Amino acid sequence: MAGGGVSDEDDLATAYDAARPRLVRVAYAILGSHAEAEDVVADCWLKLVRAHREDPVRDVLGWATVAVSRAALDTLRSARVRRERYVGPWLPEPVLDRIAADRADPADRVTMDESVRYALLVVLEQLSPAERTAWVLHDLFGVPFPEVARAVGRTPDAVRQLASRARRHVAAGTPRLEVDRTEHDRVLAAFVAAAAGGDLEALVRTLDPDVVLTSDGGGVISAARRPVLGPDKVARFLLGIVRRGRAAGREAVPVEVNGATGLAFLEEGRVTGVVSLSVGGGVVRRVDIVLAPDKLPVGPVS
Repeated sequence: MAGGGVSDEDDLATAYDAARPRLVRVAYAILGSHAEAEDVVADCWLKLVRAHREDPVRDVLGWATVAVSRAALDTLRSARVRRERYVGPWLPEPVLDRIAADRADPADRVTMDESVRYALLVVLEQLSPAERTAWVLHDLFGVPFPEVARAVGRTPDAVRQLASRARRHVAAGTPRLEVDRTEHDRVLAAFVAAAAGGDLEALVRTLDPDVVLTSDGGGVISAARRPVLGPDKVARFLLGIVRRGRAAGREAVPVEVNGATGLAFLEEGRVTGVVSLSVGGGVVRRVDIVLAPDKLPVGPVS
C-alpha cells in the first residue's frame, strides 16, 4: 500500500488482510510448515500495530514482508535444531485441497504456478536458513536485494551471494523442464493404475531410473527411516503400501497437494497420509509420503 499510507487501525487491518495470502506463502516457503507460517503472520500483525502507532507505516505490504520474513527466519533456525533430532526424514507440511469436479474455470482454483510446489519445498530443505530466505524472497517473490538484506540481517552484496548459492542448489535439485497439469495428471493416472492393479512391471515403467521415495512418519507412524532408491525397490515398497492399505480399509483419493494432483489416504473419512509426486520427462522422479499426524489436516479436505 505504497504512497498514501493508512490513516487508522481499520485501514491498517484492511491492508494487512489484503497482504495476508502473500505473507503466508512467503512464510510457508521459508518454513515448510503452513501452521507455523500462519502463526508467524498472526504475530506480525501485532508488531505492525505497535510500529504503526509509533511511526505510521506507509507501505504495509513491504513492511510486513520484511517483518514476516525475519520472524520466519528466526523460527526456521530454531526448527532446524528440532529437525536434526527428528526420527527419519523430515518432509514439509503439505497444503491440501479437494479436486474440483469441474476444472473449467481456473480462476476459481490455485494453479501450480501460484502455489509453493511441494518438490521445491523438499529441495529448499537442503539450504541454510539464510540461503533459503534470500532465495525465497528474491527469486520466488521478486523482493529487491536491499529489502532482502533487511530481512536477513546481511548486506545487499552478502544476500546476493546467498541467493546465488541457493539458486545453484535449487537448479540441481529440480526438473529442468516445467511440467503442465495435463502431463502431470497423465503420469499420475498411469502410476495409480499400476499400483492399484498390483502390476510391478507397469509401475516400474512409470518411475524414473533415479527415482527416490521418502516417507515421513514423524516417529509416530511406521515409515521408511531412509529414502528408498531405484524403480524396483520403490515399486515394491509402494505395492506393499497398497496391500496394507486394502487390509486396513484405507482409500486413496486424488487431492491437490500444493497445487498439483496427488493422493490422500483416507480411513473413515480422516486423512492418514498424503502422497506428492514430482514428474519430469514423462515419469515420476520423486515420491514423497507424509504420514506424520501433526502435518496432516484434522478434518476432511475442503
